[in-house]
Order: sequence, then C-alpha cells, then structure tokens
Amino acid sequence: MERTFRFHSTHPTRAIRINPPSGNVVDFRNKAALLWLLLLLLVGGGAQAQSIQFTVKEIALKNGDSTELGDVFYISTNCKSLLKGTPEVEILDGPPGVTAVINAAKVVPRGYSCAKPVSGGKLVITAKDIQDYSYTRMVLRIRYKTLVGDRESSQNINITLFPSD
Repeated sequence: MERTFRFHSTHPTRAIRINPPSGNVVDFRNKAALLWLLLLLLVGGGAQAQSIQFTVKEIALKNGDSTELGDVFYISTNCKSLLKGTPEVEILDGPPGVTAVINAAKVVPRGYSCAKPVSGGKLVITAKDIQDYSYTRMVLRIRYKTLVGDRESSQNINITLFPSD
C-alpha cells in the first residue's frame, strides 16, 4: 500500500510517497516493544522489599549455642518501615531442641540502598538439649503485621547440630 502526501509550499506541487514498513520490520518492532515491556515489568515497579531471601542457608550449632541468622524488616520503596509491630517467627518443621525468635531491633536494610535504620528485628536460632549429632532442614514462617495488611514469608535452613563436648 502506498500513501501520497501533498504539502503547501512556494514551489510547484510536489508529492512525497511513503511506503509503509514491510512485514518483517513490523514483526521486529512488535517483538522489540513486547520484550521492552516485559523487561520493564520484571525490573521496575514499586514493590515492597522483604528482608529474608528465598535461599537455603547452612548453619552449625553446638548444644547451648545461638546464632543471629539475619535482619528481618518490611519496607516500602522509599526505605520507610511498614511494620506495625515486631515480626513473629514460627517453626513449621525442624529438629527438637532448636528454637527461633525475632528480637526487636532497629536494622539498616543496606541491600536495598537504605542508609537509615528502620524498625524490625534480628532472627536468632538457639540449640538446647542436643544429645546426638544431626543434620536436618528447618522451615520457618515469618509473619509481618504491616500497614498494608498481614504478610508472610518462609525460610529454609539446613542445620547441623552437635552435642556438647
């Protein structure tokens, strides 16, 4: 299909012919636009940040030991805390004698380029009354009470337990 456009000018009448792009060019433009939109949706957006990544962590504890596993917080995209209270942790599956608790604390979410401390907590795992060596997976559920409603996340931890000497 060929289009003709006429423009008013001081020169004698001239016609400019513009050929529309061929099918391959249109398909490429559509694919490029769709790819760009998909990339924008995956990378951009105003999602809230959570503190615990969905990866499996490895820890080892002796009888009576405690370890701080990480910071727990829930923030908006402008580094403001959305928590109404300290998050809670629940052990869904794990070895006997191991406890988990979140101690209230101000934490700095550096992984999200935040410089100021926000309200949150520190996740601490403690092993007590360990009689035998064991290696097991522990599954934790973190519950957040936020300004935008209640939220949950889970954390898997491979834990190696050693009895005391």
